[in-house]
Amino acid sequence: MSDHAFAPEERDALYKAIFSRRDVRGQFAPDPVPEEVLTRVLTAAHHAPSVGFMQPWNFIVVQDPAVKARVHADFSQANEEAAALFTGERKALYSRLKLEGIREAPVNLCITCDRERSGPVVLGRTHIPTMDLYSCVCAVQNLWLAARAEGLGVGWVSILHEDKLRAALGIPERIVPVAYLCLGYVSHFHETPELEKAGWRSRLPLEDLVFRDRWGGTT
Repeated sequence: MSDHAFAPEERDALYKAIFSRRDVRGQFAPDPVPEEVLTRVLTAAHHAPSVGFMQPWNFIVVQDPAVKARVHADFSQANEEAAALFTGERKALYSRLKLEGIREAPVNLCITCDRERSGPVVLGRTHIPTMDLYSCVCAVQNLWLAARAEGLGVGWVSILHEDKLRAALGIPERIVPVAYLCLGYVSHFHETPELEKAGWRSRLPLEDLVFRDRWGGTT
């Protein structure tokens, strides 16, 4: 075993966080998140990999009920628009899904991307300009796994109008909102993802998604 490998119990703990992580919508408890716990998960997010080490993220911590209410009002409108895009049984199922915990979660968190943080030329972003946005998504995943290890649930709310989210949070035009998250302690974590449990989709088999050496390549 490599000297750099985790001990078995450390490795198992990491995989436990990965496999038991859930997108939480309806199980938030009102208990406040201690500042030291919030700082730990934000620190984990801040230690995500980033292209050119540009660290393009900022974290807007939202706890004001008035701000939450404004974001929730936009979600309600956007959710109605989204529901109209589905038909038949799919639309009926969509209408039964709870897709946010904005008002229930004690903490909301918006992770943004400052695409100008390292100037116009960024090491590693010269040919794939969206690498800074992908870096911020890595920060989201770091935070999500750290939160799970702390017993916190996280829910990503993506059914929002970007311009209205900018207005609600005072985000400058040049800054890109990447993720709006709900964060807090929960009554329980589902054994399987809620959308899978509800019959929306099932997890795809890994063997159908892995190619060798080229698209569609097999061993």
